[in-house]
Amino acid sequence: LIHSSRYKRLRELLWDRDDGMGRPVTTLLWLAKDRLKLNGWLNGVALAGLGLSATVFALGSANVPLILGMWACQRSLMAVGGPWYGYGWEPQLAELGFHTLFLVPFLSVDPLSSPPSIVAIWSIRWHLFRIMIGAGLIKLKSGDRKWNFPELSAMDCFYETQPVPNPLARYFHAAPKWWHTFEVVSNHFVELVAPWLLILPGLSRHWRIAGGALQLAFQGVLIASGNLSFLNWLTAVPAILCLDDACLSKFFAPLRTASASVAAYTHLVAGAAGIPTSPVSLGVRRIVDVLFAVLVLRLSVPVARNLLSKNQVMNGSFDPFRLINTYGAFGTVSERRDELIVQSTDDIVKGEWREYEFKVKPGDVDRRPRFISPYHYRLDWQMWIASLVGTIERSPWMYALLLKLLRQDEEVTGLLAKDPWATSEDDDDPSGSAEGDDGAGDKGAPADVGPAANDDGGGGVKKKPRYIRVEKYRYKFNYDMVEDGEDKKRSYWKREYVGRFFPRQGVLTEDMLADFVGWRGE
Repeated sequence: LIHSSRYKRLRELLWDRDDGMGRPVTTLLWLAKDRLKLNGWLNGVALAGLGLSATVFALGSANVPLILGMWACQRSLMAVGGPWYGYGWEPQLAELGFHTLFLVPFLSVDPLSSPPSIVAIWSIRWHLFRIMIGAGLIKLKSGDRKWNFPELSAMDCFYETQPVPNPLARYFHAAPKWWHTFEVVSNHFVELVAPWLLILPGLSRHWRIAGGALQLAFQGVLIASGNLSFLNWLTAVPAILCLDDACLSKFFAPLRTASASVAAYTHLVAGAAGIPTSPVSLGVRRIVDVLFAVLVLRLSVPVARNLLSKNQVMNGSFDPFRLINTYGAFGTVSERRDELIVQSTDDIVKGEWREYEFKVKPGDVDRRPRFISPYHYRLDWQMWIASLVGTIERSPWMYALLLKLLRQDEEVTGLLAKDPWATSEDDDDPSGSAEGDDGAGDKGAPADVGPAANDDGGGGVKKKPRYIRVEKYRYKFNYDMVEDGEDKKRSYWKREYVGRFFPRQGVLTEDMLADFVGWRGE
């Protein structure tokens, strides 16, 4: 769904090795000989990252080449992914990988072969501090009154309007008003006050542990109440580095911790603990730590300025390789949940308007939400963002989506939960209207559009879509029971028609969409 104009720009970036902002395009796609055919390389980069991460998972440890390889794969996809890799946790994942390079052994995969760098531990804590404090400050500076005193009402609607609610979100949303106010105040404490426990010098280990535990608990609540991709799982990782061995040993069996202590002591006595003993090796280790500390401090200066600025930028970077970044999340919260519902038909006069069901975003009001975190359904998220930004011109990838849905492109329909035309037979609908059409009608449709003729030559009719449109519906959690014969049931959602999203009038055909796509340089 990344339109070819983006690929054309990508090829220019690969030749120029500059993104137009003075930053190098860090991607393995430089190695591609034929830059007109990049799909194979994109798949290869993704598979390489998967293989490297599977290796680390199997070993239970890592070294510099493994971490560097994963970092390169992530940066390669970030450089070319456009809006599909424009989420704040993408650079967050890459930055954590950068810090981890200085935490693991250079070549050995034995975690006991080299003690972790104290500089790397503190740089990761600084990383967590910037994530949390950035998220807190952006809420106060965004101008959204719901985050600020005296209203404090952001959590009144957050669970209902978040990108992809999970099954528990409805119950979180039903909490009383006073509890939601308490949630906002607690959020400000965790994001604006508690992060200082992570980095302030002179605090005892108990305060550091308390700060890390508080962040872990906060991420746990967010995981339980919504499907925010892998953001919260990823943010929990640096919080673990605020807990020392004495604290973590309480969560493991005594025999396990005893055997680990014996193994560590054996390595130390044998001189194999990786602690540099020669002046040269000790000097190299110290030089690397000092250079790393200087680099982090230097790259953090513009990030700190941004945090203190009235016009704070969230999820941005100020260095060429995006090593140290600024973060933020949910600076504003929508009060309403408007969903984009894609519908198509084979005949605008007598045909049925059929809805495309996405994998996780709300559509069918009777469908139960799912637990999907830490998995990231990017198309569903992009549909949520498209509904917020207001017009299709700000989400140009939708032109390609609608065109390929009309063409029944299997790669695109494979991204959906249900293609309403996949198994269509002769099922004429005398009503001429889909359930939920709400009388929207087709005012402004082309006058020369007639019924479809899709006779397959047999006794039945194999239908395929010829016209498509995008409607907007307002969704709310449903708490009312309804009669269903002798039984009572409750839909998960209730919805009402808001209006047409695209096109404003009439419907779209394949030729019209092809023109839109061509006009945008597809």
